[in-house]
Amino acid sequence: MAVSRPLFLYGTLRYLDLLRIVAGAELPWQNAWLHGYAVVQVAGADYPRPVEAEGTCAGILVEDPEVRARLDYFEGGFGYGLRRVTVETSTGPVDAEIYWPHDGIVASDQAFDLAEWIETWGRMALHFASEAMEGFGAISPEVLASRFAQIRARAWSRVLAEQEAPVRQLPGRPAGPAEIETFRRPYSNFFSVMEHDLTFPRFDGSKSPVVNRAALVAADAVVVLPYDPVRDRVLLIEQFRPAMMFRGDPDAFSVEAVAGRIDPGESADQAARREAVEEAGLQLQTLHRVSTHYPSPGAFTEYLTLFVGIADLPDGIEGIGGVETEDENIRSHLFDYATFEDWLDQDQFRNAPLILLGHWLARHRDALRDASAQG
Repeated sequence: MAVSRPLFLYGTLRYLDLLRIVAGAELPWQNAWLHGYAVVQVAGADYPRPVEAEGTCAGILVEDPEVRARLDYFEGGFGYGLRRVTVETSTGPVDAEIYWPHDGIVASDQAFDLAEWIETWGRMALHFASEAMEGFGAISPEVLASRFAQIRARAWSRVLAEQEAPVRQLPGRPAGPAEIETFRRPYSNFFSVMEHDLTFPRFDGSKSPVVNRAALVAADAVVVLPYDPVRDRVLLIEQFRPAMMFRGDPDAFSVEAVAGRIDPGESADQAARREAVEEAGLQLQTLHRVSTHYPSPGAFTEYLTLFVGIADLPDGIEGIGGVETEDENIRSHLFDYATFEDWLDQDQFRNAPLILLGHWLARHRDALRDASAQG
């Protein structure tokens, strides 16, 4: 029979709120120390690993065989397995195990600071772990790992939603939140589907009966229309969009503005500039924020931030772009403003954010050109 040893936790699972979600329970713990090791950031990542080094690594010791499988599942998704170590406690040495990364998880030279990590990533980590642990017992750690980027992006969107400034409300708004009776997530991959049985407050002050509602869950995203006020032209991109094909549309190529999701740790402005480089090879100048909105709040959680971005758009700048590792294949096109306006007026664009940006540009084009001429 395999011996179940205590676990020495040295990294992010020392954040007790996170440990509680992963373990599914409140765990008793005690302080412990591992001599001859240090904890450093993983290169290019926001989580740590141990390395052999002079000094002592502080951590906590937990022992609960009933939740061991949950911890193994979570850490296995990050590519961490178990290694035996001897740690010191206030009552003497203890034979324990730690989660040790595989060789491909490369250490940086930056020490890991738990308090700093919690300040930067703590809220996202709680949302991430909540969704990740829904797969326990249903998918393998390897499948979980393949979904990490998508789960992290959705978790970051929840953080952004929590930080969103309130908007104006009309008088007579019902008091109190919706109340969730049951929760299901029948699908989770690039998107996920959330389904709830819930009640919500009604305008007459009563509470609704329990109703079933579902929504497609996606990360927050940005859309940016590059505009050159000197040459009076815009740059649009074209790419295959599977949702159009799934609807049965015989033409599944969309002409649209540069767009992409906001990655964890990014602001909308940073994401817009990054996407312009990735999709069209453009360095944007001034960003003019046009709108933040839900394009389809009855069905879709996606929250968009729209910009018009001032850019230099000379002849010959068109080409093929996109991130190869994401299987993107994107062609860019230059439109002089008169042609762009004609397509807009003739309802030739089938992309809502582009249409909204086009109408904003029509209202502000003269001011943008005047500012460019003066500056």
